[in-house]
Amino acid sequence: MDKLLDGYRRFRVTAWPERKALFERLAALGQKPETLVIACSDSRVDPSMIFDAGPGELFVVRNVANLVPPYTIPDHLHHGTSAAIEFAVRVLEVREIVVLGHALCGGAGALVDGAPPQAQDFLPDWIRIGGPARDIALKLSDDPAERRTILEYQCVKLSLRNLETFPWVRERIEDGRLTLQGAYFAVATGVLEKLRPDGTFAPA
Repeated sequence: MDKLLDGYRRFRVTAWPERKALFERLAALGQKPETLVIACSDSRVDPSMIFDAGPGELFVVRNVANLVPPYTIPDHLHHGTSAAIEFAVRVLEVREIVVLGHALCGGAGALVDGAPPQAQDFLPDWIRIGGPARDIALKLSDDPAERRTILEYQCVKLSLRNLETFPWVRERIEDGRLTLQGAYFAVATGVLEKLRPDGTFAPA
């Protein structure tokens, strides 16, 4: 905590004076981001840094392997990612959703190698969402490194497909109020790739 507090003190001295008016405006008027970013929880992949976005610009959901579960009939269980998507789409009325995958994704690795033995309570069931992406990657390559990259790409595509199973997402796509985008960040090089209409990824 001490390290975090040191960072906060630097923020108050260096960044807060410049951004005080912005935060006051956001506090008074509320947030109105146009973009929901669904990204991995990986500490190396910060959507606000990658997109050089300031406070109030992005509504960010982060989870293991940037996975979106398919829509299910509402029940009394806990659906954190789905709840955040619902809030962003139906309350904040974002105009686009970006699913941001990345290289060296531990969640994607766990889809092939299995969840670590010390993380067996919740992780195995969560990453099972990515099963269809894993199956495609296993069919397309026998090379472990290539297969891992394919799997990371496929997790982005799977999440985009699952987003369309939410009726109020699909409705907004059909009437032009919402668009879906896929992206992929290479941690070692800093290159951002964008999913193209033909299903391939290319540098943005």
